[in-house]
Amino acid sequence: MVTTPDPSDGATAATGPTGQRGNEEGYATGLGNRQVQMIAMGGAIGVGLFLGAGGLLEEMGPGIILSYLACGVAVFFVMRALGELVLYRPVSGSFVEYAREFIGPWAGFAAGWMYWVNWVGSGVAEITAAGIYIGKWFPEFPQWITALLSLLVLLVVNLLSVRLFGELEFWFSVIKVLAIVSFLVVGTWLVATGAEMGETTAGVGNLFSHGGFLPLGLPVVLMSLQGVIFAYASMEMAGIAAGETKNPAKVMPRAINNVIVRIALFYVGSLLLLCMVLPWTAYSGTESPFVTVFSSIGVPWIGDIMNFVVLTAALSSCNSGLYSTGRILRSLSLNGEAPSFTARMNSQRAPYGAVLFTAAVFLLGVLLNYALPDKAFEIATSVSSLGVIATWAVLLYSQLRLREFARQGRLRRPSYRMPGSPYTNWIVLGFLALVLVLAGFSSDIAARWSLYAVPLLVVGITVGWRVVRRRSASCGADVR
Repeated sequence: MVTTPDPSDGATAATGPTGQRGNEEGYATGLGNRQVQMIAMGGAIGVGLFLGAGGLLEEMGPGIILSYLACGVAVFFVMRALGELVLYRPVSGSFVEYAREFIGPWAGFAAGWMYWVNWVGSGVAEITAAGIYIGKWFPEFPQWITALLSLLVLLVVNLLSVRLFGELEFWFSVIKVLAIVSFLVVGTWLVATGAEMGETTAGVGNLFSHGGFLPLGLPVVLMSLQGVIFAYASMEMAGIAAGETKNPAKVMPRAINNVIVRIALFYVGSLLLLCMVLPWTAYSGTESPFVTVFSSIGVPWIGDIMNFVVLTAALSSCNSGLYSTGRILRSLSLNGEAPSFTARMNSQRAPYGAVLFTAAVFLLGVLLNYALPDKAFEIATSVSSLGVIATWAVLLYSQLRLREFARQGRLRRPSYRMPGSPYTNWIVLGFLALVLVLAGFSSDIAARWSLYAVPLLVVGITVGWRVVRRRSASCGADVR
């Protein structure tokens, strides 16, 4: 029998030795509406947009806008599925617990570790991006040292307190949002006035120049879907933070409802303007497209300011990765599905064991930056996208099961529901499967490697689950 928590209850509060209020899982409920709103907002803006878009424009042309639009629609439904699950039961480690409850213990184990794979790849991409951005100012400074220093700073932040994390992420997100809004205003003005941009003129005509809107054809654009999926990673951060939110029943729907506006403005709107301000041939994967635009205006320091902004975006995303994987790994550990030390909490109610575990693996990303600085970003994003697809698929299927349980009278669905379910669930699941299959036909060897890695991940998770079952059985636990 599945029991239904009262969604209005939020988290059970208790005051710990540090004075922070905690919930029944031992976390401090230190995130308020202001912080959760900006965490959700910041999750919509990462290096997938600030850096990855440059490489995609260089390789695919303006047609990449179609990929961002298609993936944006999928993200909207994924977020609404997450919203319904969160309002049913707000909990840290969110979708791992939902997978365990609605699909089975094995699904919680698989979902948690695939999400960890997602953030390992994403975290490596973020610290790689930080090295690339610093390289604009100090081209002789080794990229791997910048990656290491970035990791150490964010590790300290995550070990101190959730409140410090929330404040840092709030201001990171403020900077990112202001930067995007500034670009939207400036870009619109440049296009409206037909401003001279070096040897070209800003205008709608740039969408169709240099070979047209689809200069390399639609099939090539379809191959970009995996890279675009990575750009939307972190949208689910608001759900991960639900268990440490003071009033989730009130805060979470508001944060999730705004996602479609963020998608339309920050992603599709920005890409559309980028393609109109400059021809797609002006962009490169070695520099943020936003830096390219502002540097082309003719004011030298504008490009440097934007470079600082995209640097904070990279640090923000890595910060979020350490935070979310810490909660996910602790959730797994409490169920005997991860190393026991990852369940340990410090006096600030931060899961320091899990955070240190992830940070140690991030060090492999530092080595990747040392060995393959030119390919580190592409390799990391390809690996991360596998975890993103798995995470979104779990959320969609868990919501399907919640709906089925409610139909059977086993629980009561929240009033905040996923639109179009169950049909939209299956449509988006089919879309995610298509993205995975298309990766095998990509000209990017890193994308193909990620598809080839799927069997290895399946074998690894299967073996891991059997070990967990065997160990649980020896202890007399009921694990199926």
